[in-house]
Amino acid sequence: MVWKSYHRNLSHVFPQNVPIFFTWRLHGSLPAAVAPDRRAKPETHGGKFCRMDRHLDRATSGPMWLKDQAIAGMVASRTELGADRFKYYELHEYVVMPNHVHVLLAPYVHPAVLMRLMKGVTARRANQMLHRSGQPFWQDESFDHWCRSVAELRKLREYIVMNPVKAGLASRPQDYPWCSSHQRLLKKHAKLVQRGVVGKT
Repeated sequence: MVWKSYHRNLSHVFPQNVPIFFTWRLHGSLPAAVAPDRRAKPETHGGKFCRMDRHLDRATSGPMWLKDQAIAGMVASRTELGADRFKYYELHEYVVMPNHVHVLLAPYVHPAVLMRLMKGVTARRANQMLHRSGQPFWQDESFDHWCRSVAELRKLREYIVMNPVKAGLASRPQDYPWCSSHQRLLKKHAKLVQRGVVGKT
């Protein structure tokens, strides 16, 4: 069984009951200069993603709304809520970078609907926080890739977990506040406090 494919600039086909790796970015975060050289050898979908993601990680200009702690925290919180409260998906890993987001999840609703929900809610809230109106927050298109094997699942988890470290934003994954590694550490500490094993900090 597969989720019905949909088309915009990219084709999307999603087998059901498998984890999917999603990436979406801030509107205008990739300049035209990043577009591939038409004279060069055609890129694979994965190659294009890697080139764009490297540029996003190294970017020193363009929109960086997700550097704002309140906005990054809101996006991270909504990502957690989508799994914990609304049960839209099983959440494996996520990270909110300064100008883009990576999420690895197994959806319980159609991925196209899920992306509209996740991006729509966070865009409206972020624009309210920034006192912006009538302006796009996220780029329309998202990158997606469904996991073909357990080995690929592990590789994608590691990619997300290590992204802040490789981008120079933290020395350890759990030190970066807006990611699943940090949230797991907080939840583990909360349980230890509840059991009286450690004191409150």
